[in-house]
Amino acid sequence: MKSKYSVLIIGGGTAGIMTAAQLLKKDSSLSIGIIDPADTHYYQPAWTLVGAGTYNFDDTAKPMKELIPNGAEWIQDYATGFDADKNLVKTKNSGEISYDYLIVAPGLVMDLKQIEGLESALDKGVVCSNYTDSKHTWEVLKNFKGGNAIFTQPTTPIKCGGAPQKIAYLAADYFRKNNIDSEVVFATPGSVLLGVDEINETLKKVVDRYGIHFKRFYAPVKIDADKKIVTFKYVGEDKSELKANNKIKEKISGETIEMPFDMLHLAPPQAAPKFIRESNLVNKEGWLDVNINSLQHNSYPNIFGLGDVAALPTAKTGAAIRKQVPVVIENLMFLMNNKPASNTDYQGYSSCPLVTGYGKMVLAEFDYENNFTPDPKLKQMLIFDSSKEHWRLWMLKKYGLPYLYWNKMMKGEDV
Repeated sequence: MKSKYSVLIIGGGTAGIMTAAQLLKKDSSLSIGIIDPADTHYYQPAWTLVGAGTYNFDDTAKPMKELIPNGAEWIQDYATGFDADKNLVKTKNSGEISYDYLIVAPGLVMDLKQIEGLESALDKGVVCSNYTDSKHTWEVLKNFKGGNAIFTQPTTPIKCGGAPQKIAYLAADYFRKNNIDSEVVFATPGSVLLGVDEINETLKKVVDRYGIHFKRFYAPVKIDADKKIVTFKYVGEDKSELKANNKIKEKISGETIEMPFDMLHLAPPQAAPKFIRESNLVNKEGWLDVNINSLQHNSYPNIFGLGDVAALPTAKTGAAIRKQVPVVIENLMFLMNNKPASNTDYQGYSSCPLVTGYGKMVLAEFDYENNFTPDPKLKQMLIFDSSKEHWRLWMLKKYGLPYLYWNKMMKGEDV
């Protein structure tokens, strides 16, 4: 292992691998190190389908050693801190590693302590999450005999913001197909299903079709796994819509709502990794402080950040990374040639494949302004309005996107 690299990358996830692979295609002589302790790399977008019993979990995993690009060095270790003034990254076992340029892309972590009772309840009994154990979600779904099936998400940013409702739609479809008497609830701290108008209109029809109880401004604060009660705090300004629903046996006291459950799926609260949060590289919310268009750090010009850890006001998805990486690559090349990082092309593109049932999907593509920005290439699949449910979009989700991920994105090819 070298002690200094031209480009040092923290994170062997989607962002780190893509960046390394594309950099080496531009300049194979670069000395590139990738710090990541994990043995296995996961294609996490498929975990929604695993949780609904329609994708094999083992197919979402590949050994990390198979994905490290030829020409890059894998430093299988934990990054623990920075001395950005001296161009150093501190590690658990490998000492200090220096760099000319640093790419910070370690993703995010689950922060279970933010919801009381979550840590002891999660992935046991009928409390589940596709974010942490999608196989357990499928077991809970199969064993559900009826009653309240609650789906919720936290107040923090989360990876793939649509995932908590995707599994709600798949579960509702599964219950209907299997004649299971259920009250499906989707409770969110937000005000809408999705902030893109065209997609939101479609999702409202999906909610109506399944008879899902949509609860706005519901922030989960406590889980009592023994009593099977989830407690929410109402975070909306207008309290007039806060009315107990007898069908789901809500109990309301002031801004506090208690809801019994027979199944509970949630996205856990999420945060930047601890070594990032405790560094001087973050904004006041604890996310990596980068320019939202160039992805260059706002204080250290030889540092870039992308992916889930970056403080970008858009959805944290692999599709977003696909558009971020080329901007970072070009800006790095500018710096290496003594030019300013002048590429400001990243306008917040992200994409959320919203599965709305078995064999149905809509595709939300949008920018920082929540403008609907569908890819023209979809017309090649005979999809002329991706804001509407389509079986071809389901095929894209289940077969097309995993293929593109493993065979194109992870190999540094343009997609």
